[in-house]
Amino acid sequence: MGYEVEKTDAQWREELTDEEYRVLRQAGTEQAFTGEYTDTTRVGVYNCRGCGTELFRSGTKFESHCGWPSFYDPADSDAVETRPDHSIPGRPRTEVLCATCGSHLGHVFEGEGYETPTDLRYCINSIAVRLVAEDGGDPAAS
Repeated sequence: MGYEVEKTDAQWREELTDEEYRVLRQAGTEQAFTGEYTDTTRVGVYNCRGCGTELFRSGTKFESHCGWPSFYDPADSDAVETRPDHSIPGRPRTEVLCATCGSHLGHVFEGEGYETPTDLRYCINSIAVRLVAEDGGDPAAS
């Protein structure tokens, strides 16, 4: 697919931890309610852990009680891309990827009844992003 940031599999494996590689490069999912940013309320931006692209802003993060960080809108419409995901038979979903490096971030769901401006829930793996906190403090602290 031709991304702005392209690396060999060996380069990804060298730069990412085993768990980061499993999620970002193999479309894995971290266990619900275990991610670093699930309950974080810090102000800042969430960048792709694979390439550093700004993906989401804390102002669009909301509590969905789903076990993963949820956002209702990306920082920029060109920051993420989506594609159909039929990896679970009988349960079609929409995968969310970083538009710069193609890393798997999570999934987006529509029409779940959350009162957000977009009616979307970007359900993102904490391990796929890195929070750059506005106050410079520990980004994992709530």
